[in-house]
Amino acid sequence: MTLIRVVHLITDLDIGGAEMMLSRLVAAADRKRFRMSVVSMTAPGPLGAQLTAQGIEVRSLGMRSAIPDPRGLLRLLVLLRREPADILQTWLYHADLLGVLTARLGGARRLVWNVRCSNIDFNRYSRLSAALPRLLARLSRGPDAVLVNSVAGKAVHERLGYRPRRWEIVPNGIDVERFRPDPEARVRMRTELGLPPGSFVICLPARFDPMKDHATFLAAAARFAQTCSAARFLLVGRGNDARNARLCPLLDRSNCADRILLQGERQDMPAVLASADVVSLSSSFGEGFPNVIAEAMACGTPVVSTDVGDAARIVGTAGAIVPVRDSEAMAAAWHDFYALGAEGRTARGQVARRRIVEAYALPAIVARYEALYEQLTQAGPSP
Repeated sequence: MTLIRVVHLITDLDIGGAEMMLSRLVAAADRKRFRMSVVSMTAPGPLGAQLTAQGIEVRSLGMRSAIPDPRGLLRLLVLLRREPADILQTWLYHADLLGVLTARLGGARRLVWNVRCSNIDFNRYSRLSAALPRLLARLSRGPDAVLVNSVAGKAVHERLGYRPRRWEIVPNGIDVERFRPDPEARVRMRTELGLPPGSFVICLPARFDPMKDHATFLAAAARFAQTCSAARFLLVGRGNDARNARLCPLLDRSNCADRILLQGERQDMPAVLASADVVSLSSSFGEGFPNVIAEAMACGTPVVSTDVGDAARIVGTAGAIVPVRDSEAMAAAWHDFYALGAEGRTARGQVARRRIVEAYALPAIVARYEALYEQLTQAGPSP
C-alpha cells in the first residue's frame, strides 16, 4: 500500500483550537495509510514537543509571529521539494496564504485550506490581519478544497467572496476517552483550588483575547454573585493571571474579585472541566467550532455559551445559548442551572456527553479527514 504523504502547515503550535485539532488528527491518523508531518511557521511551541514525543515529524520555518518573511517561504519550498507532498494541508489564514504561494512550486499534488473561524471583528486586530481574508477570497480558486469546521464559518467566508472549487465541512473531533466525567478528578481539583464545600463553580476556559469577551463574562459574574453566595468563577487560559494589566481593571469592576480564581494556562483541562458545575463561553465573534464547549460536554458538564459560530448546533438542548454581549442573559442562564441542583445538572451533563459521543467523537472525525485526502489523491490532475 502506497503511503499518502500529508504535510500540515500552521501558523504556530501554541495551545489553541486549531492547533489542538491538528495535533489530535496527526496522532490518531492511520500510519499504515498516511505519513503525516507538521510544519510550524513560527517556533514549534508546546504542542510541537508533544507531537515529536509521539513520533510525528515537526519542523519550524523560524518566522516571527504575524510578520511576513520571504525566508520562511524559501524554507518551505526547500522542505516540499525535498519530499513532495501528496497533500499540503494549511491551517489558518497566514498558512493558507503561504500554502497557495508555494504548493505548486514545491511539488505538492494537492492543496487544502483549513478555515477555523467565522465572523472575526478585524477592527480589534492589525490592518494586515484585516486585509488577509479579503486577499485569500480572491485566491480561493487556488486550493483543491477549502475545509471548514463550522457551518457558520462557511457562510461567513462565502460572504467574504470565497469561491473554492470544493467546500468540505468537517467539525472538530473530541477525544471522549480523555474528556469524560471523572468524579475523583472533580474532588481533587476542587481541593487543590481551595474551594469551600458547596461551591457553585463557573469556568471560563478561554485565552485572554478580544474575541473571548472577558468583560461580558465578568459583568455576568458581578450580577450572579449578588444572588448566589456559593458562586465561584474559574478563569483558565493564556493571559488569565494577575500580571495581565488589561484583565485587572475588569476584575476590580466586577466587585467579586475575591471569588475569581485566575489559573492561566493549564495542561490538565479534562480535570478542570470536570470540576466545574457549568462551563461558559462568552465570545462575541470569531468562533467556528469552539472546542471547549464540546470538551466540557464530553466531561458531563453543562454549558452556557453565547450564540457564536456553531455553538448552538453543538449544544442543542443539552445546555443554554444566550445572545452575545448580554451579561444579564448569561447570569440568568447560570441561575437556571444553579436552581436545577446537583442531580439536575448531572442529568443534563449526561445528555451533553451522549451528544458529543454520538456526533463528534474523534475517530469518526479523523476518518472524514482521511476520506477527503484519499479522494483528492485519487482524483485526476488539478485544472
